[in-house]
Amino acid sequence: MTYRLFEGKDHASIYQRYRFTPPDELKNIILQYLDKKKGQPHVLAVDLGCGTGQNSRLLAPHFRQVVGIDVSECQLEEAKAVPGYPNITYRKGTAEELPFADGSVDLLTAASAAHWFDRSRFLAEASRVLKPQGCMALLGFSDTATRFHYQNCGERLSRIYEEVKQVLRPYTSSPVAVSDGKLEELYSAIPFPDKQRIEGIRAKSVILVRNVVGFVESWSMFQAYRKTDAQTAHDLLLNTQKRFLEEMGVTSPDTEIEWELEYFCVLATKPQ
Repeated sequence: MTYRLFEGKDHASIYQRYRFTPPDELKNIILQYLDKKKGQPHVLAVDLGCGTGQNSRLLAPHFRQVVGIDVSECQLEEAKAVPGYPNITYRKGTAEELPFADGSVDLLTAASAAHWFDRSRFLAEASRVLKPQGCMALLGFSDTATRFHYQNCGERLSRIYEEVKQVLRPYTSSPVAVSDGKLEELYSAIPFPDKQRIEGIRAKSVILVRNVVGFVESWSMFQAYRKTDAQTAHDLLLNTQKRFLEEMGVTSPDTEIEWELEYFCVLATKPQ
């Protein structure tokens, strides 16, 4: 099964530059949950659909070993190129066939990736590889709740962003639509009785205007749009940046802007 529609080097480079790391608040929720349900030591975390490694790197200081798994060689090469994480190993593979012994994994995570998985096969593998009281954390963000803040024009900037999404909506794949539903069907299918959903985790960060446009470029639906008409897709990015700068009354795409995302997390514990 292919989790991402586009696995080329250019798209992987865009992912590395413009995809963001989940916020510390969400990381802390996951680690506190693991401490409560399983306790120390934290030996092995497996980050599924790891892409270019943002979530893997977030976990690295808290585990003896982190293994990031993705189907894309190009994504993994970008992840491996980031120095300073000797306890992370990256492997090509899928969430449906995990290269781990039964009962060997403390934590399984997937950051904005679980919507690509084959639900029943993934859950069977999760049940197999997790230790007793091992935990699963599937996280993502609700793009419908994205907000921008800059002086008095934040609402107008958020409206521009929504208009771009409307242009690209016809190119949205079914798995991405599942993600927009906050993994409700996957949550219902988790066989562990001890599970919970946490929603409404809002996090603000400061980024450059050019990075907002780069984030749009990283979307799979934008990549699908680009395949149908490369010039029109390119013009959409340029026009979006231009509209942001005009609304803000600035000229530099390196101008900082605050954006606010709303995250969610599905947590579950394997029975003893």
